[in-house]
Amino acid sequence: MSALPVIDVSPLLAAAAGPESEAGRQRVAEEIGAACRESGFFYVSGHGVPAELVDRLDAAARRFFALPEEVKDEIRMERGGRAWRGFFPVGGELTSGRPDLKEGVYFGAEEPAGTLPLHGPNLFPEQVPELREAVLAYLRRMTELGQAVMSGIALSLGLDEDYFRTGCTADPTVLFRIFHYPPSPPDDDGWGVGEHTDYGLLTLLLQDANGGLQVRTRSGWTDAPPVPGTFVCNIGDMLDKLTAGHYRSTPHRVRNRSGNERLSFPFFFDPGWDSEVPPLPYAPGRRWDGQVDFTGTYGEYLLSKVSKVFPRLFEQQL
Repeated sequence: MSALPVIDVSPLLAAAAGPESEAGRQRVAEEIGAACRESGFFYVSGHGVPAELVDRLDAAARRFFALPEEVKDEIRMERGGRAWRGFFPVGGELTSGRPDLKEGVYFGAEEPAGTLPLHGPNLFPEQVPELREAVLAYLRRMTELGQAVMSGIALSLGLDEDYFRTGCTADPTVLFRIFHYPPSPPDDDGWGVGEHTDYGLLTLLLQDANGGLQVRTRSGWTDAPPVPGTFVCNIGDMLDKLTAGHYRSTPHRVRNRSGNERLSFPFFFDPGWDSEVPPLPYAPGRRWDGQVDFTGTYGEYLLSKVSKVFPRLFEQQL
């Protein structure tokens, strides 16, 4: 088991009103707040996402990654244009400036083609038609869960539970990845994903039965192994900034030493693209580490970050 707490968020998803439900939401909020202050990581149970949907998504993803490279390349990211959707091969993504030992597919909210970066239609493989339905259904359910967890975070900060839902996440930026990690050779010192923090508000991670995720807590690196029926949740840099560092965006990394192929499904729930994300009412102007709060829209901030992950692709889109 992991040292990270498991938090049942079902009271945040319940529609019932009344003193008992309010007390349940406040109790969950206090647990979330403690986890965010301690490590920025926790497990989410009671999330309401059907196991059947998770199984369909996992099966479809495995069918896709089993395809020959040239077939997967039919939906390569270059074909997604400014929407930045599609497949990339092993070594095609950089974390901390170093190629990762993984391949993957980028998805986001399904939208018409346009000129706005990181927006547009997703690319789906013709050879695995069930992937489209599974991904789009998963995005809908995870967006609901993201709003619920953020309501708990709002309560934990002494804010109205709809503070984010009616503000910067009224029209959230939703991004989703499916990553496939080949087994790491025993003597390989490379990382599936190198040490990093996430950019936005909240990440909800589904991982398969093969471990590999590690979190840098106050006492050092600790494993975050799979816990059946849960998601790993962590806060990102933007929430760290909004809380002046009281809720910390914690470094984490992945190395697949299971001897098996590993799949992970990170879902990113972030402020709206045009949102300016003002500091929280109580937050001072500077963080605990002296950094100045970000100014500008979330879209500008995100684009500056993501462009470092695929620098060649970014240059092609200029």
